[in-house]
Amino acid sequence: MTILDELAAHARERVAMAKEKISLEEIKALAKSTPARGFAFEEALKVSDVAFICECKKASPSKGLIAKDFPYLEIAGEYEAAGAEAISVLTEPKWFLGSAEYLREIAAAVKIPCLRKDFTVDEYMIYEAATLGASAVLLICSITKKEDLKRYVGICEKLELTALVEAHNEEEIKDALYAGARVIGVNNRNLKDFSVDMDNAKRLRDMVPEGVLFVSESGVSSPADVAVARDMGADAVLVGEALMRAVDKKEKLRKLRGM
Repeated sequence: MTILDELAAHARERVAMAKEKISLEEIKALAKSTPARGFAFEEALKVSDVAFICECKKASPSKGLIAKDFPYLEIAGEYEAAGAEAISVLTEPKWFLGSAEYLREIAAAVKIPCLRKDFTVDEYMIYEAATLGASAVLLICSITKKEDLKRYVGICEKLELTALVEAHNEEEIKDALYAGARVIGVNNRNLKDFSVDMDNAKRLRDMVPEGVLFVSESGVSSPADVAVARDMGADAVLVGEALMRAVDKKEKLRKLRGM
């Protein structure tokens, strides 16, 4: 099994445990009773320059522990003050040391939209994201069957949640478009072996039609990387480790913007 397979398998275990506490029907009802989100995440990405989705991430399978001290509310506040368009919050607990509570607290504390970044393997996780205050969820093509992907995007539509549909190759871009994705992210990191190819997003950019927002994910660490994203016509970049390791996150984000 690859790490991605293990992540997906562990996510299924987490869902099974969650359903024992709150049933699918109960979580659906809770999600539908939450305030309307109005697709706030994708609306936030519609800016004149490259939008920044800034990540709250304590650890990762490829880098191990990134932030020994993790004052997540303070970090999220710094991102918002620095002008981030959105915040990505890791909720995967085993390899990323994330938590659903991190998302709940951050979403309640900031005014900008939050993405639940996790390994969505069941519709339950989409409804759960809504109850946690998320404005968007990550759907990963490589761990989701084509028809399930389309169904998940449909659930997001009904909840007014943005589906950030992540692809890594040509076939997955086709699957994302088939599913009706309005926001497609191309991961420059191969989630099966964690190698990074910063040209991956550039290669796939032309496959994403006008009217569908395009996000370059992973490996963005310098103004030059952002310039490449800008030149290819990316609507947004998702930045994690580079910001998490920066002592002054506001200054780092200013430099990444090329200011």
